[in-house]
Amino acid sequence: MNILAPRPARLVVEVVFDFVCPWCYLGVKRLSFLLARRQDLDVELSWRPFLLNPDMPRSGMPRADYMIRKFGAEDRARRLYASIADLGAAEGIEFNFTAIRRTPSSVDAHRLVREGAKHGVADQLVQRIFAAHFVEGMDIGSHAVLAGLAAQLGLDVGEVIDFLASGEGTESVHAENLHAHRLGINGVPCFVIDGEHAIAGAQETEVLERLLDLALCTSRDR
Repeated sequence: MNILAPRPARLVVEVVFDFVCPWCYLGVKRLSFLLARRQDLDVELSWRPFLLNPDMPRSGMPRADYMIRKFGAEDRARRLYASIADLGAAEGIEFNFTAIRRTPSSVDAHRLVREGAKHGVADQLVQRIFAAHFVEGMDIGSHAVLAGLAAQLGLDVGEVIDFLASGEGTESVHAENLHAHRLGINGVPCFVIDGEHAIAGAQETEVLERLLDLALCTSRDR
């Protein structure tokens, strides 16, 4: 290691996403693999909420009702999910859509990530909540479920329950969702690097890598 070599410029990657979006889970997983491989990059992740179902009741709804409302028929949804599951398997994600009994509101999960950032566990929380929903079929709209997941990362269950019950941060989640739409972000995931470079979709790691390297070169030229 050359101790005289300049440290790489820090890149801020804003990930605009929703927890009920399987493409977001796939995109976030690919990004995490890339960052684990590229230890030379100094990247700070910033998690930005996007609400695919802004009118979803806070208690959620039965999965079958949701699929019919969103896709018109369960069969159509199952075909789509089967193709996503194949892509996920290649990235080590064992999507288990049949285990999901309710489609939740994701507002509280986004609130918890914002709170988790204060304790340095936001990145881990995002991955854990995604897995809980898409792999384990847990109801991530439940305060008890969210508190249990947070406790696995060292947060105090009682404090998390109190935070979720308080409603703190709800308006901020809705405001950030509105801000994303005003910026022209209509689909997720969307990755925004240093506020200048953006790309939408569950991109292959090679595509994300090229964009990060481009942003790094741009930051060096400033």
